[in-house]
Amino acid sequence: MESAPSRLAGDTPILSVRLLGPLEILRDGAPVALPASRKLRALLAYLALAPHAVGRGRLCELLWDVPNDPRGELRWCLSKLRAALDTPDRRRVTTQGDTVALDLEGCLVDALEVGHAAAQGIATLDAERLRALAELFAGDLLDGLVLERSPLFDSWLVAQRRRFHAFHAAILEQLAAIHPAGSPEMSTHLDKWVELAPFDTRAHLALLSNLAERGAIGAAEEHLASAERLFRSEDLDFAPLRAAWQAIRDQQSGASPKALPACLSTRPPLATTSDDVATVEPSQASLAVMPFIEESGGRGGLADGLTHDIITRLAKLRDFFVIARGSVFALAEKTIAPEEAGRKLGVDYVATGTVRSLTGRLIVSVELVEVSTARIVWAETFERRPDDLFAVLDDIGDSIVSSISAEIETVERNRAMLKAPNSLNAWEAYHRGLWHMYRFTQAENEQARHFFDKALLLDPTFARAYAGLSFTHWQNAFQRWGDRDRESALAYESAGHSLLVDDHNPAAHWAMGRALWLRGEQDGSLSELGRAVDLSPNFALGHYALSFVHSQSGDPQAAISSSDHSRHLSPFDPLLFGMMGARAMSHVRLGQFEEAAEWALKAAARPNAHTIILAIAAHCLALAGRLDEARGFAAAIRRTLPDYRADDFIGTFRFDPDAEALFRQGARRIGLS
Repeated sequence: MESAPSRLAGDTPILSVRLLGPLEILRDGAPVALPASRKLRALLAYLALAPHAVGRGRLCELLWDVPNDPRGELRWCLSKLRAALDTPDRRRVTTQGDTVALDLEGCLVDALEVGHAAAQGIATLDAERLRALAELFAGDLLDGLVLERSPLFDSWLVAQRRRFHAFHAAILEQLAAIHPAGSPEMSTHLDKWVELAPFDTRAHLALLSNLAERGAIGAAEEHLASAERLFRSEDLDFAPLRAAWQAIRDQQSGASPKALPACLSTRPPLATTSDDVATVEPSQASLAVMPFIEESGGRGGLADGLTHDIITRLAKLRDFFVIARGSVFALAEKTIAPEEAGRKLGVDYVATGTVRSLTGRLIVSVELVEVSTARIVWAETFERRPDDLFAVLDDIGDSIVSSISAEIETVERNRAMLKAPNSLNAWEAYHRGLWHMYRFTQAENEQARHFFDKALLLDPTFARAYAGLSFTHWQNAFQRWGDRDRESALAYESAGHSLLVDDHNPAAHWAMGRALWLRGEQDGSLSELGRAVDLSPNFALGHYALSFVHSQSGDPQAAISSSDHSRHLSPFDPLLFGMMGARAMSHVRLGQFEEAAEWALKAAARPNAHTIILAIAAHCLALAGRLDEARGFAAAIRRTLPDYRADDFIGTFRFDPDAEALFRQGARRIGLS
């Protein structure tokens, strides 16, 4: 669990935990002896970085590959952790029910210190703080630790190492930037950055620029030759870096400099939240939200507050990289066009907006621009009565965030479909998978599974690709396209991988919540889905999944509310038919059959509605007494599934007894019993 705010500048804490390098516990500056167990060290690190208490079952799955007594081994590890961490007046290892957590308040945990700094914004830190953070890195996270036959922990560890590797590089980059060009301090930090990230072209470019500033052209040429050999040994394209060096030389000699390759632009730090665990992945889409402008032409007040809120919410979605607030606000002072701002920031998309306050009305206009083409891919104006200003801004923010996310996903999906399958990177393969997934046929679902597998082969730390893979197995189980028990197990396994890679990703908890529903664990399902929307209140699919579970045997009024909210957040969602279908089933349970019929008809009218949605419509219409319409849907179902019966419909869902009786009554009316 997270520690208290930074203690770097204060007194030495009584207890320190060092994770960046070989794991070590210090009490009053003296090392605390630990048993030689590698599982113990892995458990300590996982609990230290976990944002909340962790179930014992998940810890056993994480660290033990079907041992004889995983819970017994876990108890042994916890007892040893208590011996190392607890004191007579303070219990650090806490248990509640079936969960375990670490209380690290007042401790110095190096990895958490770095995480807090990244959340604050590395670009906002002073030199002293940056140097203190850089000194915390004594190696990779859990340096030297290797667990045998623990693939889930390995996936988590790879993701965390990449996360802190990115933080370290950002700290070194910022340290270099705050020193004068050509200074020895700047050179020291640049050397460390290049050593840490030998294939980061931006690091090499910064080092070459610094050498040129110092007049060390010979040393720069030697470094360039060495870097070229390194890149060629890995079959990496070195031409952009060589072209960038030539542009620097041309500028020094007074010749007309060539444009710097776009891929080498120095990008500011990416937005993070206090829960952020994203890693810097250049193949992912990136976005800058430029400060919104007040009607008067200035900034501040509502406009700045709305911009900050949108940046924070988009970062929490974790769909793509979002440039940090400090960077975009600093660039906005130069009053440059959005497309130029996007090029300077090195992003794929830029969002801009204006805010007008009129008598009795608040009007917000927004545009989303694709930087490479200067094409407006989405524009909308939101007009509200400012009766409750904070509620209105919250509502507008919801709409803007959800729309931007959906539009970028659509553009990325369509772009991925135009590329040759063997040329896709992980990000593109993932979006190609989404394109097929939303077709909702067995053949397309198999294609989606193939592309999610490809994305994970290219990047085994891609949490959303694991969530997509879980979705395909969920569909196979739900639609009876495969063995339900086997596909349910695979959906659960993939969701578990997604959580282990990124426990703060709402899609990971969404996938786990749906997988638990397949397993009949409704309470666990609702808990995971609740966590998904807590992490990102704008995550439309999380609200829809809550509606889906509640509509069958939970709270039907809550299901209607969640369905409405999911559609408000994503009015053109590919799963819109499901949002409407869940609302229809909720009305049935409330005895509101006519309302159920109307919502079921809307669901069935969606172009990608599948057989189960048609079955919802048939049953709801039958209960509303609209038998001719209901029989028409029943006939459509039986053209593809001649033996379809009420048992098939009931077996698909998890209705409570009263709801099951109602739907069987409807089935009897139209000959589906």
